[in-house]
Parts: sequence; C-alpha cells; structure tokens
Amino acid sequence: MSGTSKPRYGTPNWEMVGSWLEMPAEQDGPFWAVNLMDYRELADYTDGRETTMTGREADDVYAPLGPLAEIGAMPAFSADVIEQPAGTPLYDRVAIVRYPSRAKFFEMQRRDDFLELHAHKDAGMASTIVFAAHPVHASELPDGGAHVLRVRRFAEGQQPADDPTGVTPVAHFEIEGVIVGDERRWDDAKFDRVDEAALALLKETAGVEEQIIIVMGPTELDQLAESVASAAPPS
Repeated sequence: MSGTSKPRYGTPNWEMVGSWLEMPAEQDGPFWAVNLMDYRELADYTDGRETTMTGREADDVYAPLGPLAEIGAMPAFSADVIEQPAGTPLYDRVAIVRYPSRAKFFEMQRRDDFLELHAHKDAGMASTIVFAAHPVHASELPDGGAHVLRVRRFAEGQQPADDPTGVTPVAHFEIEGVIVGDERRWDDAKFDRVDEAALALLKETAGVEEQIIIVMGPTELDQLAESVASAAPPS
C-alpha cells in the first residue's frame, strides 16, 4: 500500500486506515502486519519495462528492509507456502512485520526510499491480504508436525470449536482489520504445529464461516515469539 491510489494487488481499507489517522498518540502502539502473498508468474511493471524476473523475484527486490529499520519496525517471520488445504486465492509466501505504531506505519508510506521500491511490489504481486493483528500469545516453534497458519472468520454470533488432538499452539493473533485485501473480513490468525490427522479435521471447524489454511515450509525468518516478548506497550 502506498499513496492514496488503489494498488493493483488489493483494495485498501480506507475506513480503518482513516480511523488510525485520528487515533490519539497515547492509544497508539505496536501492531503486527501479517502478509499473505500471491505472486504473478512474471513481473509486470506499469511503466512497460521489459523484464525476465518472476513476481517473487520482483517482490524480493521490493523488500523494504532499509525503510523498516529506519522507522523501528521489526521483520518477524517469513516462510514459503508448500500446501494450501483451504481458501482462495492460492498464496506463495507468508511474512509478518511488527510496526512500533500506526504513526510509524504512515511515516514509512511517505518515505522516498520506500516509494522508490514500491513499483517492484506492484509488479510482482498478483494479490495480497495484509491485516493488522495483535498477539494473544506466542511461543517458540516446537519440533514435529506441519507448521500451519489458519486465518479465520467466525460464523455470526459463534465462537470456533476447540482444536482437535494433534494441534500444538505456537502463536495466536486477533485481527484488528484488513489494511489491504479483497474486502473479506477476518477474525483471527493461528500458527500451530499440526499432525496429519488433525490437519484433515481442521478443514471443517464448527463456528468458522470461512478460513484459509496454509502449510508452510522451513522458515526463512522466525523471530515471532521475540517480536511479541520485546514489544513496547503504548505510551
């Protein structure tokens, strides 16, 4: 998301973002931006430049590590998707960044060094969901089982059923709202270790109206528990 125009990869949630602009500084504080990324097969630049880069390669060029460091944000997690038992579209990568505040998030959107990189994200990304989330708990990733992310929307007036045997909780986030996406609403995101039998059961969870279930490969970056433990509360 950059500027005020609609990016090709998703629809900004201007209502929520607008409410952030009015948030008193004493109420502002850290949030975790969870990114689900669906890449183009080949990068597509709007300026018409020719390229042989894939969408993933263009997004790797985009990776705004410098601007993130300058505003005090912390890249917390990154892993490729190896299987997606439920939900659409099919995603390729999951990444999480902890921002120190909403004010700092807006500051980054205005930085020249970030804006210069953004064309690569637009070229590489077919679609994305980026949502603001807050941790309920987070722990170190245990051994054994598949590393699974579930993004869930609960059925109206219901809470989801308890997880079956074979699910070991790793991290649980409540979703404040979607920053940019496809206008679907989501309630929570759960990272777990899941055995094969339990994974099959998760696709039909009572109290869940819609969900995305993603099986992730080896993590490229995993500082999720540290990002929660070291987060400063609102001033």
